[in-house]
Amino acid sequence: MEKDFKQTESNCIKVVLFGPESTGKTTLAKKLARHYNSVWVREYAREYLQNKWNNQRKTCEPKDLPEIAKGQIRLENELSKKTNSVLICDTDLLETKVYSETYYSDTCDPIIEKYAIENSYDLYFLTYIDVPWVKDDLRDKPNERMKSFKIFENTLIKYNRPYVILKGNKQKRLNIAIKHIDGLMKSM
Repeated sequence: MEKDFKQTESNCIKVVLFGPESTGKTTLAKKLARHYNSVWVREYAREYLQNKWNNQRKTCEPKDLPEIAKGQIRLENELSKKTNSVLICDTDLLETKVYSETYYSDTCDPIIEKYAIENSYDLYFLTYIDVPWVKDDLRDKPNERMKSFKIFENTLIKYNRPYVILKGNKQKRLNIAIKHIDGLMKSM
């Protein structure tokens, strides 16, 4: 059902960590949640796909994407009820859309695409590729980092999303993100 892809209303600021694989999104999401004594929405795709790999030795297939999208929004909706300050999202459906189009011949499930565009966030933090790429069972594009970064940035531009590029070491990225989130909180 389409409602499985839709955000529920909330009264918190929502920010998204957005960008290519292995660019520090999860590390930063955890640190921001700790800084604001809030919650962070983990990347459901990682858990889902790691289980698939562990149990079947298979990677992501197009049929997995609707389940991944539903799981991501379910987590976001549940956790948005647990904070009234800021919700840190390790990803969103727009990122799922980018990966779908990157891996599956420029296509995306129409329902995922619809809600990737309709769901809204206050700010995106686009993570740059200036951190070392770390291999794991799911990551597979170490030599396409700049290409991936440009795809993510062009997506934010195409859909007119407010974003800030985060570069530098972990502390510098954290400081920049805090500055921008503090600014959002003051304007609310």
